[in-house]
Amino acid sequence: MSASPMRTVPILIAREYLQRVRTKGFVLGTIGAPIFLLAIVLIPQFLAGDGILAQREIALVDRTGVLAERLAPRLEDGGFEVELVADAEAEDRAIERAREGEISGVLVVDERTLQDGSATFRGLDSPSTLRQMALRQAVNQTALAVRLTDDADASLLALLQGGGLEMDRLGDEEDVDETGGLAGYAVGFIGAFFLYFVLLIYGNMVLRSVLEEKTGRIAEVVLSSVPAWELMLGKIVGVGAVGLTQILVWVLSAVLILSLGVPAAIPFLGEMEFLADLPAFLPSAWVLAFFIVCFIMGYFIYSSLFAAVGAMCSTEEEAQQAQLPVMMLIIVPFIMLLPVLEAPDTTFAQLSSLFPFFTPIIMFGRVAVGTVPAWELGVSVVGMAAAILAVAWVAGRIYRVGILMQGKRPTLPELWRWVRRA
Repeated sequence: MSASPMRTVPILIAREYLQRVRTKGFVLGTIGAPIFLLAIVLIPQFLAGDGILAQREIALVDRTGVLAERLAPRLEDGGFEVELVADAEAEDRAIERAREGEISGVLVVDERTLQDGSATFRGLDSPSTLRQMALRQAVNQTALAVRLTDDADASLLALLQGGGLEMDRLGDEEDVDETGGLAGYAVGFIGAFFLYFVLLIYGNMVLRSVLEEKTGRIAEVVLSSVPAWELMLGKIVGVGAVGLTQILVWVLSAVLILSLGVPAAIPFLGEMEFLADLPAFLPSAWVLAFFIVCFIMGYFIYSSLFAAVGAMCSTEEEAQQAQLPVMMLIIVPFIMLLPVLEAPDTTFAQLSSLFPFFTPIIMFGRVAVGTVPAWELGVSVVGMAAAILAVAWVAGRIYRVGILMQGKRPTLPELWRWVRRA
């Protein structure tokens, strides 16, 4: 008499999980990514050394008498520490300090600056490319502002710098999407790409695990003690737990590394103004929750299909060919994602996001970029749940017969007979 599923399935899950997390590939892949990210954050800081602070400190010489008052605040907004030089003697001292490396250099503005925006930077070494861009931008904007104030209508400055486009949504206030367009687009695309990536990776992991046990005759021994559906369920959940462990380690490592690295990068924040808008690009709690739902439900749909493919094949070559239809079910919605992100409320976007095999990727993208009606969310979740049950039922029957079969890959009529008779 076999043990109850409540006892055997957890054992099978633990077996699959421990078997994979103890491999060198898992350890290297899980730890290697955070180490790589840590290197990206720390190496530039290590190479820069004490020069980071030195590059921020500059002396400003204003030979026009009208630029320093406006230029100094712009330079400070750009991440520089500015020391105003009052006379020729102070200028000589500043140049000597720059020659000794105490400050980055001396920025000299004169009548040429008012004419064509030119300025001179005197230093021991040239500033970094980003700092040169920040210096040029500050000098040009200040010279233009002074010229327009003196010679023309100052309102022309805003026009020359480029105007903005304000969005006025017509409709009820609660219907207005408060998520920034670019931020929602970025979250939708990156999150959908991550779903696409992990569904393919961990689905293939399930396929190869099934194929290894089948070709190594391990499944025959295990099936003498447990039913086939329990073995398949244990394998799917075990590999899924491996994936969740890996993702959790990566996310926690990224949070830790960025929390350590961003404060050290504060001297550069003035040159990277886009970082000020970074919080707007972080997904909300609701988007994160729906991402988890899409990942879990999508994983169960596709891992069941990959398990069935692994059970009906006998060689690696057969499996590579047989898995193409399953892979296309993941690739096609990702290809369709961009037009959906551009217009998430079209009929095309609505219908494609309600197709259960496309829902994990496309519906997540729609949720990230806009407001999806509650009934559509409900239908999509119910559709994925129904797809899990249907796919698991079909895949379980194919798995039950195929895991013990050897030889030629079955044809579609043979697969249909397996499903009916298993």
